[in-house]
Amino acid sequence: MFFSLHKWLKIAFLNLLIVSLLGIILRYKIAFSLPFIEQRNLLHGHSHFAFAGWITQALMFLLIKQLQFASPEIIIKKYKWILYSNLITAYGMLFSFPFEGYGLFSIIFSTLSVFVSYWFAIVFWKDLNKESEKKVAHYYFKAAIFFNAISSIGAFGLAFMMVKKIIAQKISLLAVYFFLHFQYNGWFLFGCLGLLTIVTEKFIFNKKLLFQIFLLFFIASVPAYFLSALWLPIPFLLYLLVVIAAIIQVIAWFLFLQLLIKNKIQFANFNAVSKLLFILSAIALSIKIMLQALSTIPSLSQLAFGFRPIVIGYLHLVLLGFTSIFLFSYILQFEINFLPKKIKTGIYVFIIGIILNEVLLTLQGTADLFYFYIPLLNEALFAVAIILFAGLLKINLPIITGKKEF
Repeated sequence: MFFSLHKWLKIAFLNLLIVSLLGIILRYKIAFSLPFIEQRNLLHGHSHFAFAGWITQALMFLLIKQLQFASPEIIIKKYKWILYSNLITAYGMLFSFPFEGYGLFSIIFSTLSVFVSYWFAIVFWKDLNKESEKKVAHYYFKAAIFFNAISSIGAFGLAFMMVKKIIAQKISLLAVYFFLHFQYNGWFLFGCLGLLTIVTEKFIFNKKLLFQIFLLFFIASVPAYFLSALWLPIPFLLYLLVVIAAIIQVIAWFLFLQLLIKNKIQFANFNAVSKLLFILSAIALSIKIMLQALSTIPSLSQLAFGFRPIVIGYLHLVLLGFTSIFLFSYILQFEINFLPKKIKTGIYVFIIGIILNEVLLTLQGTADLFYFYIPLLNEALFAVAIILFAGLLKINLPIITGKKEF
């Protein structure tokens, strides 16, 4: 087997570095000028590659590693063609979207990417059912791959409108938000919570409460989609359902946090870096869930969806602040066998970049909201993009070139 075990994670880390490089180009074009680059097309390549090349690649590998009915080598060998296929489609989207936007090749690769997610869902679901010990985490994993599959409805809908040149802004936005919701709040969230539950199940004996928390998250996940549609006139009963879903999410996360805090002694063996990242990811998820609850207030929802920097800030909060930092925490604790100083330095730089990015995007959104100008803000965001890249470069170099296996 050409790629074995953790080399798949090395590829995922390298892909995140590429995502960051594209972010620098995007920020440079906004701050200065890059006329030969089509901003929207490059943005599509940036986001699709971030989803498929980084998050999905890492999550697939980490979920596969949880299968216990066969040895890790046998499991990875079984899934290697799925992992290869996901990589091929990710790089296909990376190289096609910037040049043609939604065109022939980008649609082919994005469609193939969806089929790979279906393939993974079917095979992984069957293998989970083979596990002799049934865990609460398995419910999270099944929900994650289910939501990953149904998110494709939004992607197919958007691609269809692009190809047919159907101009219906509200419908296209709903399709985009459908895809994003079931990626961010389905595939990413449930995948990460499943990995967290794998850890907590080892020392939390109240499995019934753990399952109830899962049910709360799952029940709220579908109606929570309409949090992204509150800028439209919706029936009162649907609005009420959305409010209830937002409250349920707050309750579910509060109960989960309580369990973690009560059993914090069990996290004492985490290395210092993983512990810090875990706390930061929990803070980011807490902010995300509270923002979703606040967005049920109609006036706040109109403002949030009316200003692009606020939307971008929220998306980065989830993608970088929660999902990426959690994956870093989990991988550094359970997958990497060495933690050289360069990786630690890179992680700290990366964290600083994420925090600065969120602060500046919040300032930009606030400035747009109150119609005042903040000088050099776009230049500052470009500088932050460089900081993020520098941190990831520091992380990648020892991982890729290090002699020790990880």
